[in-house]
Amino acid sequence: VLGIESSCDDTGAAVVRSDGVILGEALASQQEIHEAWGGVVPGLARDAHVEKIDGVVEEALAKAGMTMSDIDAVGVTVGPGLEICLRVGCTKARELAIEHKKPFVGIHHLEAHILMARLPLSMDFPFLALLVSGGHCQLMRCMGIGSYTILGGTLDDSLGEAFDKTARLLGLPTGGGGGPAVEKLARDGDSTVVTLPIPLRQRKDMDFSYAGLKTAVRKVAEKMVADKGLESVDELPYQDKANIAASFQNVAIKHLEQRLKYAMTQLEEDSGIRTLTVVGGVAANTELRTRLQELCLSRKQPWTIIVPPPRLCTDQGAMSAWAAVERIMVGSSDDPAEQEVFARFPFSSQ
Repeated sequence: VLGIESSCDDTGAAVVRSDGVILGEALASQQEIHEAWGGVVPGLARDAHVEKIDGVVEEALAKAGMTMSDIDAVGVTVGPGLEICLRVGCTKARELAIEHKKPFVGIHHLEAHILMARLPLSMDFPFLALLVSGGHCQLMRCMGIGSYTILGGTLDDSLGEAFDKTARLLGLPTGGGGGPAVEKLARDGDSTVVTLPIPLRQRKDMDFSYAGLKTAVRKVAEKMVADKGLESVDELPYQDKANIAASFQNVAIKHLEQRLKYAMTQLEEDSGIRTLTVVGGVAANTELRTRLQELCLSRKQPWTIIVPPPRLCTDQGAMSAWAAVERIMVGSSDDPAEQEVFARFPFSSQ
């Protein structure tokens, strides 16, 4: 199956076999284009997708040693995401499917992230999924392909967004993404030096909130600037920035751990589920992976945790290809001539 991804600022394509083997893949990142703007600029992202999409698809096919005549189906992300960016990938996929008379599958971006956990290890349903990315932070009970129940979501900012804004506040280079920049800086910091509040500490549910933590980080940084008689956060000593980054990352993950504990307890009692998968771009964070693994092992009856390799946590073509494989296996397909894209795409509609 050929998969195409263009929901945000990465143009990806991949050819994936039904047994999960990635035969060929290609990715064109736009990080350098958007870094100067402090975030993704939709119009620039669309233009870059238009420029790169043909070459990326051709490269993925070439690496797989295939042409479209060898492809059995085409899958493409159709939402949620930036509508003008989604349209570039969807148009390309529709054209290929119609021209070469191939089955076509429109893919939900969040489902594709979740199903990546089944690609390398063939994890069985049911399981609990934690999706942490730049745009989403959700806990879901996953019973089968297309059968998902949202247990909790973000009330405001996502974890990835909080990482990105913390990186910008601290003046970190974000060409490789705000999350990796904060994670790298945090390794040199002491998380006990700066005190930050754990969000929703008094609420015993499974929702997330990172807006307050983001604001607290800004206030701490501004107080440090004032106390040292400096003019801006940029002037703070490296160690102070590292301590802020370490405290932010520690508290952000603690918040995840608390919500996960509530979800784990409920699922243990209701359904006997004891498998967790962590997916999405933030799942590439080493500290997060380590701490959630420790959490799973600390349960009275330990949980199994499965996290895709870091390169498969971020957006790429293989996720669309594999989700299409999974969908086709249960008899699902779409009409390429009628397929639309959706900036907002409620997960419950799947």
